[in-house]
Amino acid sequence: MDPSTAGSSSAPHPGPPDDAAIRCVGVTKRFGDVVALDRLDLTVPRGAVVGFLGPNGAGKTTTMRILLDLARPDRGEVAVLGVAPQGRPELRRRIGYLPGEIRLEERATVAEILESWVRLRGVEVDHRHVDDLCERLQLDRSRHAHTLSSGNRRKVGLVGAFMSRPELLVLDEPTSGVDPLVQSAFLDLVRETTSAGATVFLSSHVLSEVQRVADDVVVIRGGTVVATGSVDEFRRRARQPFTVWFRDDPPLDELTAVTGMGELHVHGRHVDGEIEGGPNELIAVLARHPVEHLLLPEPDLEEAFLRLYDAADAADAADEARDVEGAT
Repeated sequence: MDPSTAGSSSAPHPGPPDDAAIRCVGVTKRFGDVVALDRLDLTVPRGAVVGFLGPNGAGKTTTMRILLDLARPDRGEVAVLGVAPQGRPELRRRIGYLPGEIRLEERATVAEILESWVRLRGVEVDHRHVDDLCERLQLDRSRHAHTLSSGNRRKVGLVGAFMSRPELLVLDEPTSGVDPLVQSAFLDLVRETTSAGATVFLSSHVLSEVQRVADDVVVIRGGTVVATGSVDEFRRRARQPFTVWFRDDPPLDELTAVTGMGELHVHGRHVDGEIEGGPNELIAVLARHPVEHLLLPEPDLEEAFLRLYDAADAADAADEARDVEGAT
């Protein structure tokens, strides 16, 4: 995935299928009058962890269902692990899938549910590996499904996705409703899985989770990819907050002149602000003045993501205003 496209409104053209675990070219999907996907182009390299971000209704779940052949595109090309997924049950055995909504046989135990999934999918599993997954995710296999909380249902789905050591994991909101210890165990599982050569494609509203584990990010809006790039590229685009306490009066003229500097808030010798594009120039200014204390927290993916959507909403509003003006 080309980092130079971070924040761009155009996605990179998908590469050859042997270079990609997932490849979508011009994929369109409608549900009646609703356009769920609009000429979607998407490439996920083999062996990578790619975060698939977007608000509710952006097309994330529809994309994942098409990859699993649970839905069919109206037009466009799709390749998963080098082949088209339509009508290929053998491909499904190579994929671990966690849907956004998990349906369980309510009268069955967790152990019975996992065993039924093994039979249904026709996969082979190492039972010691399944034992390890249940222990790490703190999942009691003796419990019946109707007694499980939403978080424990998620754990069942996670064990089901990981238990056959698949080549590709497609995970829709994998840690929704689980506690922080399980989230940490999940991230460890993702790292171990990719170290063994697998690919992970995950959708999550927990952006800190994506930031910690993903190599690249794809942002989708209105069924179209609006930005791609590495996590580091997105974070560099984020505004970085800072707080500095000066020993003397703050050098406001120099601070204001720093490239990418936002609005400053001055409280005596204490200055708060935000800077875009990296802190090197700011630090150079501070080095010329006596500073008592500096807070410069690392920018995060969530701020960059929200800013990207704010910019897109502003652009849409401007387009609508121009349309109205042209009509009048």
